[in-house]
Amino acid sequence: MTWLRKPWVGPLAFVVLAFVAFSLPPYLTGDRLQARVQSDWGPHYPLLVVHVVCSSIAILTCVVQIWPWFRSRFPALHRRIGRVYVFAGVLPGGVSGLVIGWMTPFGPVAQVSNVLLAVLWLVFTWLAWRAARQRQFRDHRKWMIRSFVLTVSIITNRIWGVVAFLLFADRVPEADLPATIGGISTWAGWTVPLLVSQWWLERKPRRRRAVVERREVAGV
Repeated sequence: MTWLRKPWVGPLAFVVLAFVAFSLPPYLTGDRLQARVQSDWGPHYPLLVVHVVCSSIAILTCVVQIWPWFRSRFPALHRRIGRVYVFAGVLPGGVSGLVIGWMTPFGPVAQVSNVLLAVLWLVFTWLAWRAARQRQFRDHRKWMIRSFVLTVSIITNRIWGVVAFLLFADRVPEADLPATIGGISTWAGWTVPLLVSQWWLERKPRRRRAVVERREVAGV
């Protein structure tokens, strides 16, 4: 079973499913008070719901999209799911995230990070989609990896939030703590994985990379 050669697929799918199962339900009730991010700005809640639902679609579909066995075994389905990822996931999730990121209640540091993240998420995904349309599969793969990293960065964001709380809970005034944790977690959540992914793309052995690229071009 060739899919077993990618042992990261199963754990990644489990983490993503668990995260979505925990994060999504409160936003399907229509109850503003159940939202985990509260804001006095009127349109914030409906935009937050759009962002959470569409981002959940993106994070679920992107796991399938980067699965090498599925991609090579079902290329037509891979393309269809890719359209769902772009147009039902990242596009509405990124645009709504851009707005609510600007209106974040966690201060200007988190605000800049959220806006930049949303812009890069949209740009990277568009570049991946355009490369696929132009059959430039080498570029498509690279941009898709970057898009994937930003898609799942919401999970690492939560991890950094816990780390920041443990480090600064007793050092920062209580009134300033949410902005401090928000600033650290929002920046570290996506910049660290993106830097690691870029390093991985550059450091991957050339011979193995050439084989993968030939297979992508051949559609196998």
